[in-house]
Amino acid sequence: MATTKRRTVEREVVLDWACIAARALDDKKGTDTVVLDVGAVLAITDFFVISSAPNKRLVRTLAEEVEEQLVQHGGPRPLRVEGLSDLSWVLMDYGDIVVHVFADEIRRFYDIERLYRDVPVVAWQEQSAS
Repeated sequence: MATTKRRTVEREVVLDWACIAARALDDKKGTDTVVLDVGAVLAITDFFVISSAPNKRLVRTLAEEVEEQLVQHGGPRPLRVEGLSDLSWVLMDYGDIVVHVFADEIRRFYDIERLYRDVPVVAWQEQSAS
């Protein structure tokens, strides 16, 4: 079971939500979408879903699509969303999942995938849809 301070949900359900978020980002033209299994190194969440976009309008669209798709598939609403005023890095905190939607240049600058290069990368394209 995936356990955080906020919620306790079966790990397979959380993985499914992470894959739904990744597919939502990919379907709306998010760039280089990746799902990282960070649960072994972070106590506060199980998965990072990361994607980027070439402009702020698409960053907003991607964030909105993730929220819409998760709700449509019976998933949660975010506990907190940060970055909607600036739209260079939107962070959507779902407790067991954290979705990062970057503007391309901001993603390159922070390179959070490099910080977590030792964690497993989820083959989200191969996971079955809900």
